[in-house]
Amino acid sequence: MLNEYLVITIGAVLVNNFVLSKFLGICPFLGVSRKLETALGMSGAVIFVMTLASLTTSLINIFLLRKTFNFMGTEVSLQFLDTLVFIVVIATLVQLVEIMLQKLAPPLYESLGIYLPLITTNCAVLGVAKLNAQAAIGSIQATWYGSTIYGFFSAVGFSLALVLFASLRERLDLARVPRPFQGMSIALLTAGILAMAFIGFSGLV
Repeated sequence: MLNEYLVITIGAVLVNNFVLSKFLGICPFLGVSRKLETALGMSGAVIFVMTLASLTTSLINIFLLRKTFNFMGTEVSLQFLDTLVFIVVIATLVQLVEIMLQKLAPPLYESLGIYLPLITTNCAVLGVAKLNAQAAIGSIQATWYGSTIYGFFSAVGFSLALVLFASLRERLDLARVPRPFQGMSIALLTAGILAMAFIGFSGLV
């Protein structure tokens, strides 16, 4: 049991990092990583949304979508609605985060800008919910608590990559970068090198 939890946590954070290994959630990764402060704010929002979304969608999937219903003598499953339901849940949670930040931290809310509501369409958040729904029945990840753990540590992995990348970009702003590589070019090169660095963790699990 403990080994399975270790596989989930280490795999989600380092080995199968959603940004650097699965290449999901690239839009906010590039958009809010110019400053460490905004990267930390986005990290907190993503951890909150992804964890609660994993918990909520797993419960909906287990107790509703996986069930079959008898409709006019025909067995009907609602599993085909999972993507639609998951997006609605994620959008609701993002609206909650947006309202909280607007009231509690207006400067952070302004600095995140359009990238905060874009968490709704962040494929990393939806990807976690879909992977939990597709987990083999009987595995820890198919349970509500396993899905929540996987969602939380996937968000931690996303945040780790985002904060590291933001720190590197702040250092690059002070460096003498050749003109052809200035701007997004050096950012993409840095992201590529960071992704190669994370490949070194592939043998852990």
